[in-house]
Amino acid sequence: MSLDALIAELDGWASAGRRATLWLRDDDACAPTPALERLVFASTAYDVPIALATIPARLDLRLCDALARAPRVTVLQHGFAHLNHAPEGFRSAELGANRPMPAIIDELEQGQRTLREAFGARFLPVLVPPWNRIAPEVVERLPGAGFCGVSVFAPRPSPQAAPGLRCCNAHVDLIGWRRGRVFVGDDAAAARIAHHLCERRAGRCDADEPTGILTHHLVTDDGAWAFLDVLFAATRAHPAAQWLDSETIFCR
Repeated sequence: MSLDALIAELDGWASAGRRATLWLRDDDACAPTPALERLVFASTAYDVPIALATIPARLDLRLCDALARAPRVTVLQHGFAHLNHAPEGFRSAELGANRPMPAIIDELEQGQRTLREAFGARFLPVLVPPWNRIAPEVVERLPGAGFCGVSVFAPRPSPQAAPGLRCCNAHVDLIGWRRGRVFVGDDAAAARIAHHLCERRAGRCDADEPTGILTHHLVTDDGAWAFLDVLFAATRAHPAAQWLDSETIFCR
């Protein structure tokens, strides 16, 4: 496996005297599983923070104990039940504008209470919409519902999604969902990370938005696990690479 293109891009950041910031968001957490244990082990071994997007309505409280010895894991809120409410023929969405807004906000507030009670200070009120889709009308109401941040997929248009609501997105998904839910491959994954970093360095997108790596531990295959090991090791060894935690991204 070669990360030559990515290392070359990081070298470019180093030559410019800049730090290439990254973050890791993992979606669809509900319960302790061997896959989640493997992700947490890698996080601890390489000291890479994880933002664990957790589904409140499906929470197995054993997850609290499973994360008790995982100091680098922060819990974010992954919608409410991860259910599709979109009309037939539309792309899947739980937080679209086709339902009454009070019902959507009530669910999100209920989910927030569930996660806060379960995880305490480990929980950060950042909303990760299922399928990375959320109606603008919902976004506007998130600060009033107690959220400090939101995270979807794609370069952010602005650091603030709404007044008082910080935005930081994921940019590189390691899973090819339309190719059988398998790893996209070493070359593709490394190239996509390098591309977003290059766009940032050149000022073609928000240079201050950390490059977000998106994982889904429940469907991560051996190839993706191997890639993560190499990625963590390479970036931890490079002076220009810096992994950020959720508190730094959304609260400072």
